[in-house]
Parts: sequence; C-alpha cells; structure tokens
Amino acid sequence: MRFLLIFALAAPTFAAEYELKASPSTVAWGYYWSQAKPVLRIKSGDTVRIQTMLTSGPDRLAAAGVKDDQIEPELKAIYAEVKDKGPGGHILTGPIYIEGAEPGDALEVRIQKIDYSIPYAYNGFSPQRGVLTQGEFSKAVTKIIPFDIQRGVAKFSEKIEVPLRPFFGSMGVAPPESAGRVSSGPPGLFAGNLDNKDLVAGTTLFIPVHVPGALFEVGDGHGAQGNGEVDITALETSLKGTFQFILRKDLKLKAPRGETPTHWIAMGLDPNLDEALKMAVREAIDFLTTEKHLSREDAYMLCSVGVDFNVTQAVDGTKGVHGMIPKSLFR
Repeated sequence: MRFLLIFALAAPTFAAEYELKASPSTVAWGYYWSQAKPVLRIKSGDTVRIQTMLTSGPDRLAAAGVKDDQIEPELKAIYAEVKDKGPGGHILTGPIYIEGAEPGDALEVRIQKIDYSIPYAYNGFSPQRGVLTQGEFSKAVTKIIPFDIQRGVAKFSEKIEVPLRPFFGSMGVAPPESAGRVSSGPPGLFAGNLDNKDLVAGTTLFIPVHVPGALFEVGDGHGAQGNGEVDITALETSLKGTFQFILRKDLKLKAPRGETPTHWIAMGLDPNLDEALKMAVREAIDFLTTEKHLSREDAYMLCSVGVDFNVTQAVDGTKGVHGMIPKSLFR
C-alpha cells in the first residue's frame, strides 16, 4: 500500500503549496478524459510541484544502454502496476481538480520552475512514424543522449552538443464530456500534446476549461526540441515542474494561448497544416483585436509584417502552428 503520495506544504488559509509525485495511482496513461478521477484538489492561486515520467519503458531504456540504477523506480512501478492504458502512450501526472472551474472559464497555468529528474534523454523513431514514413528508413532506432546539466547541454555525440531548454510537451485539461476518452497523442482545444518548445520556465499557458474542475494533467518532459519534432520524439526525459494555477473567469478563449516574457503566443491546431496556420492567424487576430484594440484589418496586416508563424509539431496527427507576437511591437 502506498502512503502520502500527495501532501500539503502550506496552511490551507492561504494559497497552498503541494507536491504531487508520479506513481501508479497518480498518473493517467495515455488519455485526457472528463471522467478521470482527480488525484489532487486545489484552489485558484495554489502552487503544485509535479513529478513526471518520460514516455518509455524500463526494458526499452535498458536495451538502449541505460544502467538499471539510472532507471527511476517510479517508472518501473508504473509499468508494472498500471493496467488502465490508452488510447495514447504518454504517462501524464494528474488529473488535478481546480475548485470553482467551470466550462467557459480559462485556466492560467504559470510554469514557475522546471528541474531535471535524470541526467539523460532518449530520442527514437520507427520507419512507420514521423515526417518521413515512405520507406526512407529500414529500422527503428533509439539513442540515449546524456546531459551535462552544469553546462546546460545534451551530448548528442562527441562533436555535437544541443543546448538544454526543458519544457513539458503535454499540458492540458479534460476535453468536453461528449469527446469521451481522448488520446494523449494529438493536441486539441484542451491543449494536451502541444509540443511547444517556447513554454519553458517563466512562461504561461492559458487553456479553455471544458468540464468542472478543469482536470489538469502534465507529462512528456523534453530536455530540448526543434520546431516540428520531425522524427516524433524530442530529448525525451523525466522532469519536475512547479506550476501555479489561476482560475480566470474573465478570460474567454476558443483555443489555448501562451505568454513568454517577450511574446504572446497564438496557436492553431488541425490535421491539415494549412488549416492549422489559418487558425493560428485567426487566433492572433483575435488577440490583437480584443487585447490590443486593433481593427481586424490592422491586426491581419501586423500578423504579416511583425508576427512569426512556426510549425510547432507535425507528427501527432493534429498539426500545430504557433504565432509569436513580439511584445516589443507595442510602445
């Protein structure tokens, strides 16, 4: 029997701080779902330090060369004990129920801090998945990539180092009840597997709420990633994140949005990349008209001359495009 997986660190009369550890009883393996049982209940303003697991089995890691003592015991326990899985493959910690959250609200998720749990990541692909699937590769490959955390780099090879920039590939809330149990693979209006490398520590994700309590989940830790995530994985690793949750009754969103110290982020999501781009442009226009009070015509023109639209990721069924709106445009 497992005890005290979740415990409060502050008096309940103030904004509380919690720690939520990953275990067989505190993860949702492969889904966002309105009927998922909350593993923690908090109030707006509370902060939670959340442990997440990388999305790979202990056997796969061992076969790729990771020593047994470097494979987290929590990961071993989750793989041994969790039977309720799918339809996706990500191990997500949660869900967290935010008191007072109702459909039509927005959840402001402030990503305050991200810490490494292990000193390595893996990257892997198969011939059937990723951007290149038409017989261009003959076999699956998994590569273990060690970290030099002190120097802030991943050692891809003796001559190649990738700067570390950790973030969570998947952060989201439950979709509407009518959607049922949704795979953790494709992102959606509930956010989820956005794979947006700009959502690092010090940034904020805004998500429309679809069910009471919102039911927030997080996982799919990345040490770094290129826009597109073209082979279907990034630097896949286990991370711990510190999040503050703010319930926004005043903010009405059609889709997730983001904010960094230097940019606002508009997001577009669709199985068709062209449609994802159109959605991202419309979302940017909506932000510029509602928040910055531009005319729709001026907002469209500003998107063309001052906003960068990037392919977030292209490998999870639903494509992602995000528009980076520089705050420096506004005096």
